[in-house]
Amino acid sequence: MLTDTERQAAADAILTAERTRKVCPQPSATWPEMTLEDAYEVQRRWAEARIAAGAKIIGRKIGLTSRAMQQASKMTEPDYGVMLDDALFRDGARIPAGTFIKPRLEVELAFIMGADLSGPGCQVHDVLRATEFVQPALEIIDYRTEVPRQIVDTIADNAAFGAIVLGGRTIRPFDADLRWIGATLSQNGTIEETGLSAAVMGHPAAGLAWLVNKLAPLGDGLKKGEIVLGGSFTRPVDIASEDVIFADFGPLGAIGVSFE
Repeated sequence: MLTDTERQAAADAILTAERTRKVCPQPSATWPEMTLEDAYEVQRRWAEARIAAGAKIIGRKIGLTSRAMQQASKMTEPDYGVMLDDALFRDGARIPAGTFIKPRLEVELAFIMGADLSGPGCQVHDVLRATEFVQPALEIIDYRTEVPRQIVDTIADNAAFGAIVLGGRTIRPFDADLRWIGATLSQNGTIEETGLSAAVMGHPAAGLAWLVNKLAPLGDGLKKGEIVLGGSFTRPVDIASEDVIFADFGPLGAIGVSFE
């Protein structure tokens, strides 16, 4: 367990790395005794500093939802972070690649909450009842710390969140079997990844149920109007300046963005 001073030092280091676009040492390398509780507290302090500087929280992201990624991170459950309004882009955006350090891109579904939702005991059907819309999304992930990283480093670094891109067609959660939404991800005209949303814990809403139950002991939950990224169902693809990205979600439309 870290002291308050150590937790603040870790948050400050990540803030500096984000501002300067230069990675900082992994918190776990500086403080090997760092726990998951410490990591989420560092994340909270990072978010508080960003909010104090003018950003607003627009929702949450869930990561490590696939079994393969959990095994690679030596975790048995997902992790989560917050999303800020200055990291929200729309279909057709031209995004400055220099905003990030080493950006990668994943295909996901975004859930827009139509009602507050809290646990414990939250199930997939509770998530679906509380969701107003589901929409195609891309997540840009980015690391502000050196690699290799322990799970505490990823969590402290806001679960590697970089930005979110929304696009495609908005649907209501019962208008389609969300498990069977597929997508292809093309980079500069070449399909690099394909995936099916059932890869996210068997159902893309399962991650939200997990998150609601995880937040319950903290007296927290999901709020009406928040956007929640349910987790990737493709492997991350490295992106760079001049890349053109096109994600085709079939009946749900597509998202196209470019990087400058």
